[in-house]
Amino acid sequence: MIFLITIQQRYRSGTGFANCEVKVNNTEIILGISVAAMSFRMFAPQSTFAINVAQDSTSSHINGKLGWLGCQLYGEKINSQLRMIHSLWQRGTSTTRKIFICALANESSQLKTGSSNLCSSQKSAALDIADNRPSGDIAFETSTGLGEQDDILGKLRTICFHLVASDQWNASSLKKCDRTYLISGTNLIHYQAMKDLDIEQLKEDLHSVSLLDLDAVIPFVLPGLTSYIKTLETSSSSNYEKTSLKFKNTELSIWDMRKKASDNRERLLGQLQEGRTAHIMATVDQEALSRQSLIPDILNSGATVVRINCAHGNQTVWSEIIRKVRQSSQMLEKPCRILMDLAGPKLRTDKQEETPCIIKISPRKTVAGELTLPAQVWLSYRGTDPPAHLSPDALLYIDNQGFFENIELDDSVYFRDARGKLIRLKISLKLSSYTGVMSECSKTAYVPSGTQLYVKGKGKKSKNVIGIVVDVPPSEQSVRVKSGDFLVISRDGSVNQDQLFAPTSRFQRITCSSGYLFDSVKPGETIAFDDGKIWGVIQGTSPSEIIVSVTQAGLKGKKLGSEKSINIPDSCIKFEGLTSKDLLDLEFVASQADMVGVSFIRDVEDIVMVRKQLQKLKGQNLGVILKIETKDGFEKLPYLLLEAMKCPNPLGVMIARGDLAVECGWERLADIQEEILSICSAAHIPVIWATQVLESLVKSGVPTRAEITDVATARRASCIMLNKGKNIREAILMLDAILHKSSQKQKSVRRHSDIQTPF
Repeated sequence: MIFLITIQQRYRSGTGFANCEVKVNNTEIILGISVAAMSFRMFAPQSTFAINVAQDSTSSHINGKLGWLGCQLYGEKINSQLRMIHSLWQRGTSTTRKIFICALANESSQLKTGSSNLCSSQKSAALDIADNRPSGDIAFETSTGLGEQDDILGKLRTICFHLVASDQWNASSLKKCDRTYLISGTNLIHYQAMKDLDIEQLKEDLHSVSLLDLDAVIPFVLPGLTSYIKTLETSSSSNYEKTSLKFKNTELSIWDMRKKASDNRERLLGQLQEGRTAHIMATVDQEALSRQSLIPDILNSGATVVRINCAHGNQTVWSEIIRKVRQSSQMLEKPCRILMDLAGPKLRTDKQEETPCIIKISPRKTVAGELTLPAQVWLSYRGTDPPAHLSPDALLYIDNQGFFENIELDDSVYFRDARGKLIRLKISLKLSSYTGVMSECSKTAYVPSGTQLYVKGKGKKSKNVIGIVVDVPPSEQSVRVKSGDFLVISRDGSVNQDQLFAPTSRFQRITCSSGYLFDSVKPGETIAFDDGKIWGVIQGTSPSEIIVSVTQAGLKGKKLGSEKSINIPDSCIKFEGLTSKDLLDLEFVASQADMVGVSFIRDVEDIVMVRKQLQKLKGQNLGVILKIETKDGFEKLPYLLLEAMKCPNPLGVMIARGDLAVECGWERLADIQEEILSICSAAHIPVIWATQVLESLVKSGVPTRAEITDVATARRASCIMLNKGKNIREAILMLDAILHKSSQKQKSVRRHSDIQTPF
């Protein structure tokens, strides 16, 4: 017999139970249910389902450690006991709930409480969705002599019941989702509901019958489980009634969910290039304004997204970079989108005073000071970069374009550097198609802007001024700290420069003008700088200074310069969602860029603020990237996504591993990034894999083996981000080659694999 039951929980403070009013055929009963650890906010305590109560059968065995409270259904011709069997709680998680439900036949009509063992007169009930029931109704169906596959079928049907109920529990949240994300939001809730259950044993059981792991159904949870059930029903030899699951939303199918994930990625990042499994994002800064070939080289190498960090530069610089990107993209016929990251409420060191505009030329020498390889110096007219196949050690721009017409191979160019030493450059290469030459320098030199150049060669006067060095960029000041040093963080910039750079002093100084830092930290808390490259312990605080004892800074110490990150993992600093700078920058971003990166997302209120600002700016087409780089942001990611789904903007998530590792702990980073990938896969939201990807290759020209394997993991993301560096072109080429090989391998596997799966 099937009875429709509506359960509504009424909590009583100070107890571990809830009273549930249940109506069975208009007969009111009381059901006692344990409600321990039911604080997970995503699920509401009301649902409607159907129960098929069986009274006579033989026993079946349920494996696992189970605990439950007895209860009794009172009503005409009802002589059964309903028990809620609680599975083990997930270790270390106090906000999850795992419940398996089964009906057990009992000849006695007396109310039983407490726990007991399954006896031979009881029978387990398997979850099913009846073909003739309305969509969303759940029926328990009993069976006898369950085999291994039938036992798995029962568990899978039980999970499906839990998922369909979760739709009703979260109906109000799903109604608020934009129609673009309704399917995705539903699947996200299904994933969270399934994650609430203890299904480790079920995963092993599925492997035993040659089915994929349950992780394979994350992008399409309920349709995937339905496919498993149908596969098992086909091969089952028992008398299980063959069933089919029907949903209110006819779009809830594997194919449609896969297409939804693909559409969401394309809306945000654009179409993938042929043979590519992920997009490549490259970070650029104002260097792109002085190196004319940088942006064309990036696009030709395979980058499809350019990132600009609003924490550096200004709107004038950003406008010029965007103009160059748009122009190069159109000329090269290579589509490219632009992401601009808001600075966010991040603690950073203040900008230090810049040194004079001097560039250092350093030839390679042995430890004894003997020359092994001259420095390669590119001389060119201002704004002209060397060809891509050359990698000079230094660039010198000359203000006289006629210089390159008169100079010849093997000529010598002389100048006096900042120390007054005479330096010789020997011309080693001249290209007819370039306004520039390559030269060799055998001595260390410091070249400031305004340096006068002289040429000496056959038929040339030795004291003829031929050009002046221009456009030497200023270098940022920094301090070097070592383990055991004391670092003083000042609130203002009144720093004694002699004390700041004294090489024998154990006290170094930096400035940070943020009031959040000085108002929140306490002695004894740990503090990290520059994405965890430097660690220390706060020894003392005052309204204007913080004294830090440096505990980790590498074997030779580390440089700490301008605008480097500051993290205090143990402190409860309350940041505002968008700073005043962010609000100004967002107006510019909405009018100029394709995507905005919202940094340091911590709570739902941050998403609400962003949505309101975009509504004011009419930025409904602007892509929104949620940068997950704090512990709060990671733990609240499902809620953040559901809140962001209320607007039609294309959505994405960036795994900002720099701050995330510092905030959450290095040892947790691998598990955290895996969980973010799973949550976003369930929500059909594209993921950007960021921070230190091929960093050694970008900076030094040679990758590490660990970086290559990191890229292999990153292929699961929709986009992989590279940071800026002098070898960015080479890094893009290598990343592009890895992604192409991955694409070819996947095609080969699909073409030749004989393994059949439900998907």
